[in-house]
Amino acid sequence: MTIITKEGKFKEFIKRREPIIEDWKHSLYLWKSTKLAMIGSVIIGILLFVVIFAPLIAPYDPFLNNMAERLQAPNWSHFFGTDQFGRDIFSRVIYGSRIEIWIIFLVSLISGGAGTLLGVISGYFGGIVDEIIMRTTDMFLAFPSLVLAMAFAAALGPSLTNTIIAISIVGWTVFARLARAEAMKVKKQPYIEAIRSVGAGNIRIMFFHVLPMCLSPILVQLTLRMGTIILTAAGLGFLGLGVRPPLPEWGSMVSDGRSYLVGQWWISTFPGIAIALVVLGFNFLGDGIRDIMDPRLRR
Repeated sequence: MTIITKEGKFKEFIKRREPIIEDWKHSLYLWKSTKLAMIGSVIIGILLFVVIFAPLIAPYDPFLNNMAERLQAPNWSHFFGTDQFGRDIFSRVIYGSRIEIWIIFLVSLISGGAGTLLGVISGYFGGIVDEIIMRTTDMFLAFPSLVLAMAFAAALGPSLTNTIIAISIVGWTVFARLARAEAMKVKKQPYIEAIRSVGAGNIRIMFFHVLPMCLSPILVQLTLRMGTIILTAAGLGFLGLGVRPPLPEWGSMVSDGRSYLVGQWWISTFPGIAIALVVLGFNFLGDGIRDIMDPRLRR
């Protein structure tokens, strides 16, 4: 009779998890060796810090009008200057980060979730189901994404909720095509046939065995698309089809400064710099995640 002590159980536990630990160590090594990923992580980390502590960082109320201080250049009292209504631009940029993150989160959740689900269904079942979903996808892809988002935003009306809906309706197609391609490869694997032979149904196979194998490329694409989401939201805000004033959305803030661009450049410049930095951060982060998840780099 073999007696297993607590120490023996602990050693067995560690031994079983050694491959997982090594995989995490290798991922961390690849992350540190990818400079762009590190830069992107720092930028997004700063953004999240600003989002969480916005009330402590912003020195003024972003909605407070003070006509006595309107159109002031950047100074020690107003780091980014003031706009045509005397509102502190630095405070509005800080609070605007919350709106941008909220748009990114909801659009990624809606468009990424819906697109991945439709793509997996299309790739797994094929046939008429695949034709219907893919031809619908082709219809959406036939138009430039910003133009199509403008059409939906104009039809729904300018608001934060409608902006999220419009961008989500446009953005699901990329994830659908990617998930479809992955599902078509996975469903042909021998282990899928083995699972089906023991009595597993289509729903169980699709959700528990095919869908998880599609998530890795979807995650990379989702990270890369976050920058596009910000640009689309900013474009709608700039055209007056996005978030309604006085909410401090970066695109609408850039639009507010169009009439003052020559003499009061700071009204549009600082929100524009914020958009550029965040988009750059998400692009760097997405490139880093893609490199880390590349099997050729994990050998």
